[in-house]
Amino acid sequence: MVRHLSLPSFSRRKLLVTASIAASAALFLSATAPLPVQAADRPHDGGDITFLIDSLGDTWIPNNSAISSFQGHIWGHVTDKLVYVDAEGKVSPWIAERWEQNDTATEFTLHLKSGVTFSDGEPLDADAVVANLNIWYAGRKDDGINPIGLFPKTYDRAEAVDAKTVKVFFKKPTLGFIPTLGYHGSILISPKTIAQPASVQADLSKTVGSGPYVVESWKEGDHVTLVKRKDYNWGPAAVGHTGPAYLDSITYKLVSEPSLRVASVQSGQADVAYNASPQELKSLKEEGFTVATPRYLGFVNGWAVNTKLAPYDDVKVRQALQAAINRQEIIDTVYTPDWKLATSFIQSNVPGATDHSDLLAYNPDKAEKLLDEAGWVKGANGVRVKDGKPLEITLHSNPYLATSKSVDELIAQQLGKVGWKVNIRAYDVVTFGEKVKFGGSAVPAYEVTRSFIDAGTVASILTNANNGENWFALDERDSVLNELRDKIAGAGSIEERKPLLDKLQQYVLEQGYFIPRTQIVQRIYVQSPKLKGEVYNGIAYASYYTAYLSDLSE
Repeated sequence: MVRHLSLPSFSRRKLLVTASIAASAALFLSATAPLPVQAADRPHDGGDITFLIDSLGDTWIPNNSAISSFQGHIWGHVTDKLVYVDAEGKVSPWIAERWEQNDTATEFTLHLKSGVTFSDGEPLDADAVVANLNIWYAGRKDDGINPIGLFPKTYDRAEAVDAKTVKVFFKKPTLGFIPTLGYHGSILISPKTIAQPASVQADLSKTVGSGPYVVESWKEGDHVTLVKRKDYNWGPAAVGHTGPAYLDSITYKLVSEPSLRVASVQSGQADVAYNASPQELKSLKEEGFTVATPRYLGFVNGWAVNTKLAPYDDVKVRQALQAAINRQEIIDTVYTPDWKLATSFIQSNVPGATDHSDLLAYNPDKAEKLLDEAGWVKGANGVRVKDGKPLEITLHSNPYLATSKSVDELIAQQLGKVGWKVNIRAYDVVTFGEKVKFGGSAVPAYEVTRSFIDAGTVASILTNANNGENWFALDERDSVLNELRDKIAGAGSIEERKPLLDKLQQYVLEQGYFIPRTQIVQRIYVQSPKLKGEVYNGIAYASYYTAYLSDLSE
């Protein structure tokens, strides 16, 4: 199952020494002469890169791991998708070369490319697509295989019309179906893999995809090495390349400490470091390294508020919470200008997002007035009290976002000025998943970091309709929100849906159901200047399918 791989040893002492040398050299060159400019580069074959990552997750079952911030990098190279979605939400053909839908958005017909094969030689045909659609929708929960969370809950069935044509049926209008085929969970894997039990699917070496790379070796908790398929010839036209990848191999190596990941790129021992500290980015750019902070399509970073938990069942308390946060100070203190102010609870690059910055303005006087009206009186220690109980909130810092605790600490100071007592709890990934849930009895504000492709899926996620996630613990109590949800779900066109999405965003922010912090940059990349040509998709993953090393031909 596993072939052991010999990789450079990333000792702390060696990396810090080499990083120091690299940094000193960079400073010397910047003081004496500009760095040499490479000759005009063209993509060319050859070369191996090492990508240092902070986790490789705890399972390789495709349905359970493809949506992970960590395993998603590997799946993006081993598998393909039916459509490609770029960083601005534009949808274009990939394995589905064209499609049609009926007037009510309840039936879709997908026309597939010819000649596409999985890495075991089996065809990626209509039957294979049907098998994937079914597993995305239903999973096999008894076997430990999850459905894909954002796959439309309105799915009815799919049929193979012929080897190249799939017809897909929905119980209700589902405008978001085609864009969601570009979501990072919607990866195409072989029907033979889908048929295997979860225990077999968890063995990465036995999962068969159709992507430009295949797994050469992997070791749990250590590395995954991918090598290119020489017969690959069906990449998405949107990235400007359809044939085999240029790089011979990509190795994802686990290095848990951020400073060691960055230092190894500085010293030339690796090519990409994932999730560097934002405070390092300015100096790294000045040293000549490529820094990328792509925003994914999805929700901004913020809190979903539990409206069942007092005092957050009071709209005035939620509105005070909204007004008491100084979002510009968060960016100025914790982040860099690469981060953007939230203008809604949806990222501004999502088609259908609208600007409601006025509802997110920092206004501590307004917050104080609202809390006064709600009966919360400031005590001698500055903490507000009502009925003998302090105005209190416990923040659970999200372990998937390295800066989360720093932001929480700053917000604690901001909220303290208007009378909140703030507690901060920090857990590792596993404990966070066990203890912190939407609507949990001890969780007044759940920190969200969630991507999606189509804004039309948002309303059903927020509520409990169609097995939605009921983020605000409202159940069916808010008739306005539920009416907007149903109208958005039933819209037959983008034009009909657009004003409804605008109303949804305004209403959720006005009610203080969602408290944005900043637009999210969850994936930070620090890269050797020799590595060029990578592409970032709508979920902010770097694809090295189009990448190449510039110094190979020198």
